[in-house]
Amino acid sequence: MNEILFRGGRAFLPGGAFAEAVLVRGDRVAAVGAETDVARQAGPGCETVDLDGGLLTPGFTDAHIHPVQAGLERAKCDLAEVYGLPEYLERIAGYAAAHPDRVWIEGGGWDMSAFPGGLPHRSQLDFLDRPAYLVQRDHHAAWVNGRALELAGITRDTPDPADGRIERDADGEPTGVLHEGAMELVGPLTPRPGIADQVAALLDAQRYLFSLGVTAWQDAIVGPFAGSDDQLPAYLEAASSGRLTARVVGALWWDRARGAEQIPELLERRRSAEGLERFRATSVKIMQDGIAENFTAAVIEPYCRCGGTGGGTGLSYVDPELLKGHVAELDRHGFQVHFHAIGERAVREALDSLTGTDPANRHHVAHLQIIEPSDVPRFAKLGVTANLQPLWATHHAQMDELTIPYLGEERSSWQYPFADLLRTGARFCAGSDWPVSSADPIQGMHVAVNRTEPPSSVHAGYPTAQTPFLPGQSLDLATALTAYTAGSAWINGDDDAGTIAPGNRADLVVLDRDPFTEPAADIWRARVAMTFVRGEQVHGR
Repeated sequence: MNEILFRGGRAFLPGGAFAEAVLVRGDRVAAVGAETDVARQAGPGCETVDLDGGLLTPGFTDAHIHPVQAGLERAKCDLAEVYGLPEYLERIAGYAAAHPDRVWIEGGGWDMSAFPGGLPHRSQLDFLDRPAYLVQRDHHAAWVNGRALELAGITRDTPDPADGRIERDADGEPTGVLHEGAMELVGPLTPRPGIADQVAALLDAQRYLFSLGVTAWQDAIVGPFAGSDDQLPAYLEAASSGRLTARVVGALWWDRARGAEQIPELLERRRSAEGLERFRATSVKIMQDGIAENFTAAVIEPYCRCGGTGGGTGLSYVDPELLKGHVAELDRHGFQVHFHAIGERAVREALDSLTGTDPANRHHVAHLQIIEPSDVPRFAKLGVTANLQPLWATHHAQMDELTIPYLGEERSSWQYPFADLLRTGARFCAGSDWPVSSADPIQGMHVAVNRTEPPSSVHAGYPTAQTPFLPGQSLDLATALTAYTAGSAWINGDDDAGTIAPGNRADLVVLDRDPFTEPAADIWRARVAMTFVRGEQVHGR
């Protein structure tokens, strides 16, 4: 049986403790402690990994991510690594020229803050000789050109869907921005990827995530949504063929246009994954609202518009009273419920629906952008885990120019209250929402601790990017790292992972430095040197 001795640095242990050395035997951690004691237990053929002053951590688990979608987008017109209309148009034009055979120009990653009022226009894409469908960075809107609107039959007379909005100009003409459910008017017309395409995208994403130390995740939408296709067959294929190396939980999509009649289908989808070692479909994702910047996040008081009101109070995608019954039934069937909740009303509706459910099902609420202060202690009281996406908790253009003006001063101060949740005893897990934002857990930890943009971010040059955003809500590094490891492993039901302890799975990450020994402002500099899944190296030197 293969053995590996990790020495020459430190290993991060539960509670923020450290050890000098770790011995792995086969796919499990065999010993942890002082180097002399651990080395004594190694066999004659033991391999040694010199940490070279770096840090050994448990493998990261991303508790809210979309790898198949990200893998598909990486093969299309990817705008996530550039910023600004000129840069977007240059990349779109280059992609179109390089792919003359593509019937549609597809991709995404554009940022609302790059456009006045957060809104691009169809005319900016009308130079293309083909229809275009480009998804916003947050995946809550799409930017399309006139040809795409024409193919979809969208005119000034087309009504808004119940769960979305067609952006219109002062004359009532569609501008080319489709919010939320309105994306479904165009998305399904684009070329659909086959199972082979989805599996290839999943495996590409897996390789990339391994390079960032992510060894497990929860896919936050496994089902057709906003023009995307059902990813369940791709996961079943990759897992049954042995190509899925990571440990994955799929959050089955709750169709918000339907009710409890879909639960038997969800049970059947869960059963389809039974017996697979690396994939389980044991969670159900309910998207309760949208996002603040397009006024679809569910809030209690109306949005502000330039000092006045008139933005409405957003959308609750599932009627709150019906939601309680749906969640209670899912809970009785042993499903974990995974909520998307951005606005304070959506957070409250999620918590209300989870009242009386079984904490053993490990329910969690993701994003948590705005929490009314009286609801903060309810997470600990109800045994509901707070699923953090720390990267968003900074001063960047979207926050300063759209979000804060639309929310108003008091409500803006309720954003991403990580420290308040911690003080009231909430359990944490953490994720990236990739491809909405970077999949790199190190960058997320940097923001959780500093509440500033990592200098590597495309938003790092914004004037207030290095001004801490509500710094009283920052976390210490040990708490942030624990959220990305033990916290997220727990939410996935991986009780033998997430911590470095004898008997646990040897899912491990070697960082090229020890961020605990360096200034907090330099956390972002840490890089993953090696990644191991069950004792097998999957990335690195």
